[in-house]
Amino acid sequence: MSVTASSRVRPLLIPLLVFSGLINLMLMYVLPGAETIPFHLVWIGLSVVYGLVMWPLRAMLWVLGLVAVTTGYVLVHHAQAGVIGWEETTEVPLMTAVFVVMVWHVRRRQQANVEIARLAEAERRRAEARDRFVRLASHELRTPITVARGYAELMRSAAEDPAVIADSSIVLEELDRLAAITHRLVTLVQLEGADVRQVADVDAALIAIVERWKPTADRQWTVCSSIGCASFNPERLKAAVDSLVENAVKFTDLGDDISVEGDGTKDTWTVTVTDSGPGMSPECLSRLAGLGNEEWGVTASGTGLGLATVGAVVRSWNGKLEFGTPPGGGTVVRMEFPRHAPLHDGRMTVLS
Repeated sequence: MSVTASSRVRPLLIPLLVFSGLINLMLMYVLPGAETIPFHLVWIGLSVVYGLVMWPLRAMLWVLGLVAVTTGYVLVHHAQAGVIGWEETTEVPLMTAVFVVMVWHVRRRQQANVEIARLAEAERRRAEARDRFVRLASHELRTPITVARGYAELMRSAAEDPAVIADSSIVLEELDRLAAITHRLVTLVQLEGADVRQVADVDAALIAIVERWKPTADRQWTVCSSIGCASFNPERLKAAVDSLVENAVKFTDLGDDISVEGDGTKDTWTVTVTDSGPGMSPECLSRLAGLGNEEWGVTASGTGLGLATVGAVVRSWNGKLEFGTPPGGGTVVRMEFPRHAPLHDGRMTVLS
């Protein structure tokens, strides 16, 4: 039954239940010795009406007293006539106590639901405020960064002094770094939104991601994947792989190797990013293994937004994130995801 239909039927049920209560009360009176069933039907009707209406406390006490007095009068009248034993009259306080307990439980649950709704609304407002702040801040930063970068490039192109050229290059590098941080912040905020997944070819997505990176860094690029189709969000996968590849580029030099490999089974699929850089120290691996889910953004250097982005994707897909340093050097980072709809419970371990 729809909400609209239920709201239309509810006003009709209340008079019906009240009317049936009066009928059962009359049956209690005119059927001495057989009043057990109509007696309990009166109290059941009272409970049903209270569940439909949720009266104010004072109105509920008035109706409860009225039902207790009327049903108690009938039972006492039959007991005085010798039709039933006096012990039968104890049903009235017992049913009153049961109804009071039910009312207490219903009102307590209602208060809990109101508090849950209030907390959910407060969290939604905080999330909206955070999203709005990051978007506005990133938008306000992009314009001055672009203007400053244009002036720095102009100064470098017009300068003849080697010192000015070197200083301008440093300014450009820092502006590029600030622009990258701004972009990562926006990406992190977007990851908090709806995760709309689709069944698509993961292999083609990985190849497209790596092809975008090839012109930006002079590395020995390798990409191969045999995952096939899986359920994933292309934008989130791109954000995670981009973050890992960006770190690989950052910690490698010209001519070093960077590979992106995909592999899959019937139940899981993995993406592994490997580079031939200096690798991670045992202390760094140990620290990463000890981080909790909410601390994946903390790194030894940089802002940590790249790892935070990867961690957000892994958690949202119930994945597993692994780090390692092979015996020959370099760094291996592997993300493993289930092929089916995941829960929100990511894990991170260190490869042996």
